[in-house]
Amino acid sequence: MPIKVMIVDDQVMVRQGFAALLGAQDDIVVVGDASDGAAAVEAVRSLQPDVIFMDVRMPEVDGLEASRRILASGIDPKPRIIMLTTFDLDDYVYEALRIGCSGFLLKDAPAEELFRAVRLVVEGEALLAPTVTRRLIEDAMSRRAQPRHEPRALASLTPRERETLEQIATGRSNAEIADTLYISEETVKTHVRRVLQKLALRDRAQVVVYAYENGVV
Repeated sequence: MPIKVMIVDDQVMVRQGFAALLGAQDDIVVVGDASDGAAAVEAVRSLQPDVIFMDVRMPEVDGLEASRRILASGIDPKPRIIMLTTFDLDDYVYEALRIGCSGFLLKDAPAEELFRAVRLVVEGEALLAPTVTRRLIEDAMSRRAQPRHEPRALASLTPRERETLEQIATGRSNAEIADTLYISEETVKTHVRRVLQKLALRDRAQVVVYAYENGVV
């Protein structure tokens, strides 16, 4: 089945441009769009998208609030939400990841990045560029008012799973983690899957936020 995508942006040209590019892919179908966050929340149940491209800055209901409502609405399965931004790190990005969005994409990203984003997030990957990850670390560190006690769930990780968690938190891909830890990509995937299960997290984006909020990195 093709991946169902919904596009939410208050600019008609952005919606039409994304739809034209995505619709040309054999494994992707654009099921609808919305011009603001409120309309997006209303449309999600009927359209049932797998992936939503959500503009961060919109009038009335912005992308952050719309994402929060969608992810808290009880829809099962929850769509993967990719935030769209004009800057390499929007003020809202950290909060978007914390509430469960799967990452973000610059609006001027090349078409191949657009396609890659859709395919990555449906597989549970996080869409975080290295430059963004560095800023995310800085932001998370500034938000951490005091050291926290390590959650019990972290103690359930094996040493190798803990290393994998730390690597994910710095924005490394499976291939990069494999090179760093001198293991195969298949083994990395196994470790990532176990980390997600043991920490009760949905995808790598949530792993990143979890790691920063709990002092892992």
